[in-house]
Formats: sequence, C-alpha cells, structure tokens
Amino acid sequence: SPLFDNLPVTATNPLPFVYYVHSYCVVPNAYTNAETEYIMPFSAGLQKDNFYALQFHAEISGHIGGQILKNFLIL
Repeated sequence: SPLFDNLPVTATNPLPFVYYVHSYCVVPNAYTNAETEYIMPFSAGLQKDNFYALQFHAEISGHIGGQILKNFLIL
C-alpha cells in the first residue's frame, strides 16, 4: 500500500515499529494491507478503495508514524 511508502528502515531495524494500545483486533482478511502478531496474527492496517484504517497510533509512533501520516495526506 502507498500508505507505507518511504518508511525509515535500516539494516539493523528492517521492520518498522509502531505504538499499539488496544484490546481488540481484526483478523487478517482480504482488505489487510499490514499485519502484525501478538499471540496471534492480526491486521495492523486495512484498505478498501480509498478507505484506510490503522489499528495502531500513527500520531505517537515517531518518525514512522509521521511518514505514514504524510503518505495519507498525499493519497
């Protein structure tokens, strides 16, 4: 998904980390565009047409969250 373009990853940190604080989750499905795992796999992001949903808090996820929000604004 273009929502996750240009995320700051490095050789020592190849997977972006974001801030979660939820007790609910959406199981991975046809609209899942990002997935994570805690006890079981679940959807971190979903997209259908021009509708985007994130299970994490992009606004407090540092540089990675900032880039995701910038990407959202240009979609």
